[in-house]
Amino acid sequence: MEEIKKFIDLLLRYKFVLITIPLITVMVTFYIVRNLPDVYPAQAQIATGIVDETQQMALSEASVLQENRINQKFINMVQIMQSKSMVDLVSYELIIHDLTSKPFREPSDLLKTLNLEAQKHALSVFKEKYAKKEGLNLRNADEEGLHRVLGSMGYDELSLKNDLLVYRAGTTDFIFIDYQSENPELSAFVVNTLSNEFTDYYTILVKENQRSSVNFLKNLLKVKSDTLQARITGLREYKIKNRILNLNEQSSQIYTQTADYELRMQQAEKDIVALKGTIANIDKKFDPKDRRYMESTFTNLNQKIIGTRAELNALQDKYTKSDFDEKYKNSIDSIQQVISNQINTVSDKYTDNPMNSKAQLIQKKLELQIELDRTVYGLNSLKKQLSEMSSKFERLVPHEAVIQTFERDIQTGSEEYQDLLAQYNKVTMEAEFPVKLRQAQVAMPGLPLPSKKMLLVIISGIMSGIFCVIVLFIMFFLDNRIKVPSDLVLLTKAPVLGYLNLVGKSTLDLKGIWKNLHGTPEMREFKKQLRSTRFEVNRELARTSDRGQVLSVTSISEGEGKTLISACIAYTYVMVNKKVLLIDGNFDNPSITRNSNTKFFLEDFLNSGSLENINLNSGITVMGNHGGDKSLLEVSDEETILERLEQLRSRFDVILVETPPLDALNKAKEWILFTDKTVSVFEAEQTINEIKNQHINFLTSLNGQFIGWILNKVKQQGKVSNKIDHANVLD
Repeated sequence: MEEIKKFIDLLLRYKFVLITIPLITVMVTFYIVRNLPDVYPAQAQIATGIVDETQQMALSEASVLQENRINQKFINMVQIMQSKSMVDLVSYELIIHDLTSKPFREPSDLLKTLNLEAQKHALSVFKEKYAKKEGLNLRNADEEGLHRVLGSMGYDELSLKNDLLVYRAGTTDFIFIDYQSENPELSAFVVNTLSNEFTDYYTILVKENQRSSVNFLKNLLKVKSDTLQARITGLREYKIKNRILNLNEQSSQIYTQTADYELRMQQAEKDIVALKGTIANIDKKFDPKDRRYMESTFTNLNQKIIGTRAELNALQDKYTKSDFDEKYKNSIDSIQQVISNQINTVSDKYTDNPMNSKAQLIQKKLELQIELDRTVYGLNSLKKQLSEMSSKFERLVPHEAVIQTFERDIQTGSEEYQDLLAQYNKVTMEAEFPVKLRQAQVAMPGLPLPSKKMLLVIISGIMSGIFCVIVLFIMFFLDNRIKVPSDLVLLTKAPVLGYLNLVGKSTLDLKGIWKNLHGTPEMREFKKQLRSTRFEVNRELARTSDRGQVLSVTSISEGEGKTLISACIAYTYVMVNKKVLLIDGNFDNPSITRNSNTKFFLEDFLNSGSLENINLNSGITVMGNHGGDKSLLEVSDEETILERLEQLRSRFDVILVETPPLDALNKAKEWILFTDKTVSVFEAEQTINEIKNQHINFLTSLNGQFIGWILNKVKQQGKVSNKIDHANVLD
């Protein structure tokens, strides 16, 4: 809140500036804009057909574009319309119009300097550039001169772009072209010309791109077709060369036959095991004598059966090799019938041993042996056929890999061809469809815009006022000067015993202040602050001792008002009936000595210690010095100085010593060594730099000897006046 109050006080201090500058700005703006011509706007509208469903192709599905893709298309269109090549075409048409018919603008001074031949030459060059859609070559002196002619008429690229606006209306399908000038016909001509040039250029560009795409896809489609046909021909020749009709069907047949043979082999092996087991069981039931009887009796019959079985095995082998042809099946059945008859004959002629009735077992054994032989021989035949099937399958495997490669390449080529064909058909259809870009609204000459003169005047006044406030705020923000006691306390971390306001007097009559001879508000304030400062100083001194106190009054730099403040504090003590000794300890600038009629000098007192010529009954006793480039310890030694000060303490209640400034280094510090307390005067409206910080650190390191600051020449807040620096009265 305090900072805001300070800033408001600053604004009040510069209130005349805040009023004067905006008034001057308003008057200057009014003078400038009073003769401004009226402005006539014109607007054209272009439908792009990008997001308008009514302009989509009826024979194809409209592709759904993403929003960022749509925005990118519109941005590209707007940039093309604002490009130099497009604006140059408008410039050419404008200058050609002005050179061949009633001009939109009065001829410029440069254009008036061209004679008839020069104008004809310029016209021919502009027409040639327009026909070729070229820009002017500024490296060519002749074309550079023509460019200056365009600029003089306000028809060059930069001049046209200043009043040209091209934009998309929200998320619609339309692009608007706005232009304004002092001539309604000129405004309409510019936007219509730019719209026509853009639609023509964009249409040609799209059509050329479509034709290029169609030709490219057509050539690529032919290449893909030839490649696909070559792959098909290669596959066909490979199959013919290797006598392969249908590899999949052949391998499937071999696999099926192999599986069938394996199944038959498993069954035959099972049958052999079963037959052998059965025959073995029958053999166990025969006695050896019976077996000899049977073999001797039926030798001839068995020989016949063996012969028939051989024929059966031969037919069985043919039946297996022929992949189980049915014609061999009938022959096998006939042979089996013959074998059955022979076995029955053996049974009929068999005269069994009356001791053993095993005729049926013998007959069964013969039948099983025949079946076993047939099964074993058939198993061997199946193994041979299975081996042949495996060989055929192994011969097909290499062909399978090659053919699969051919077929995969053909399938890939076919898919590429089909995709490319679909793209070709789509692009061909789009190339036959007209371009969707068109001018939806033609610009017409219109009425002028409402006058903005008064608005410009008001804005200028407001902006100048805001500018002044901003400047003052920057000044306030960057202003590090100490203006009030709180600023000094904040920056030095030391107390402020009081402050004295700035008064507008060339001299100060201290007696008159206390006798109320100066009744102005600032003098009353000054008197009040003197009392307050004396009270604070006296309270600090009272803590030292009951005898006379020695107070040194110093400052950081010369001219900060320590002489005036020393005299004022001394006079305030006189007003409370104190005996005060004011010592001028500033040998470099003895202002107290110069402004008093004292005959009592510091050097003489330190040498003699005599107080005989001093009137101790007067209110303020002044002890001056003879001046010169010297310091206290150069005048006398430390022991003598302490002895003389003790002598003075017994005679005076308060001893005030004005010391040299701290920037005099040891001269001020020597006095501070012999005083009880030290107070420093600081002039307001100063900043604290690094050098002053060193002196401040010295004062704050005196371990309680430094009692605080007295801020001098403080301006009254909210007031601005030409005051005289009263610190120069005695200093």
